Amino acid sequence: MERIKLSAVSYLNTLPFVFGLKTSGKLDDIDLSLDIPSVCAEKLKRGEVDLALVPVGAIPSLDHPIAVGNYCIGAEGAVKTVLLLSRRSLAEIQEIALDFDSRTSVQLVRVLAREFWKINPRWRQLEPGEAESPTDCESLVAIGDKTFHLVHRFPYIYDLASEWIRFTSLPFVFAVWLANKPLPADFLQRFDQALEYGIQRKQEIPDYFSDRIPAGVDVLSYLENNISFPLTQEKRRGMELFLKYIS
Repeated sequence: MERIKLSAVSYLNTLPFVFGLKTSGKLDDIDLSLDIPSVCAEKLKRGEVDLALVPVGAIPSLDHPIAVGNYCIGAEGAVKTVLLLSRRSLAEIQEIALDFDSRTSVQLVRVLAREFWKINPRWRQLEPGEAESPTDCESLVAIGDKTFHLVHRFPYIYDLASEWIRFTSLPFVFAVWLANKPLPADFLQRFDQALEYGIQRKQEIPDYFSDRIPAGVDVLSYLENNISFPLTQEKRRGMELFLKYIS
């Protein structure tokens, strides 16, 4: 049987998915790679993988994406790792630097600035890796694991999921599983079961991924309180609204 190639996000928020894919025993016919969000989308677009955890903001750039499974990377409150970090209050912000790693968060902050905060800053795209150690950024959109050490450097912290929820009263979806071709029904069933397996066993993740978790990060609290995995109808509504804004 031909092996199915997957790309998943390499951040802490995806560890339940990775745990399930690797340890559930449901999938012995996959090749799994871990990538930053923007690379997940590009690999799927180029046909280098069959299935990927894709940032929602990249969906319009895909030709014929096929939604897969009942799980996502979403938030129903503060997400903690998708932030606008600033040395100024919102009303005083003049320039926002943008993390290279994710298209969705960049689009989200633009929507919030235009539609909710009513500000019109300059935008500056950072190079790969530049957001890890910002030195001259007045304000910075940063995502992923790097935010755990960046929050201490800025006096103003705006959680973009919380701001979206304040704006729309809907949850936010950051990434969904998409395929670029029809996949076997048996595989899709086992895939969903593997994801569910990992989500239900989050308490095992700190030990299993002990070499991946930064010192001082309570990953279990983060996964239980900040990341919401079921792709509910409310999350679908939030995703549809976001896609409408960025279209």
